[in-house]
Amino acid sequence: MSGGPTFLQVGDSVEFTRTLSAADIAAFAELSGDHDPVHTDEAFARTTAFGRIIAHGALVMGLPSATASMMSKRSLERGARGTPVSAGYDRVRFIRPVFAGDTLTARYTIEAVDDAAGRSRARVEVVNNDGQTCALATHILVWVAPG
Repeated sequence: MSGGPTFLQVGDSVEFTRTLSAADIAAFAELSGDHDPVHTDEAFARTTAFGRIIAHGALVMGLPSATASMMSKRSLERGARGTPVSAGYDRVRFIRPVFAGDTLTARYTIEAVDDAAGRSRARVEVVNNDGQTCALATHILVWVAPG
């Protein structure tokens, strides 16, 4: 295990699984203000290439946020000092649509650690219950030194 500020090492991995419901999609539309009919209007969505309502990409990317928090907690439990915070997601790609009833698993795997800079880079992947990749991204986690 790394003895540096992050207390993480390449290959560390966590997963978070959740089934998205139609109510989740509707609630996210209300929360975000994104009422695009492909997310909110069943009759319209049936006329699209998807054939039904799809989940918002930002809702799908909420699952990797949970995994980043899990990795942050792991680093703190291992003795990291400072506050691990997200510096953002790079190269976000939505590969296939997500529908109500899909069970999604977000996988977060550390690809690089820069203890001198107090940063890590992780591969984020969201797969559905059929094992199909729905979203990919790179996440940057930064440890902010105590004040």
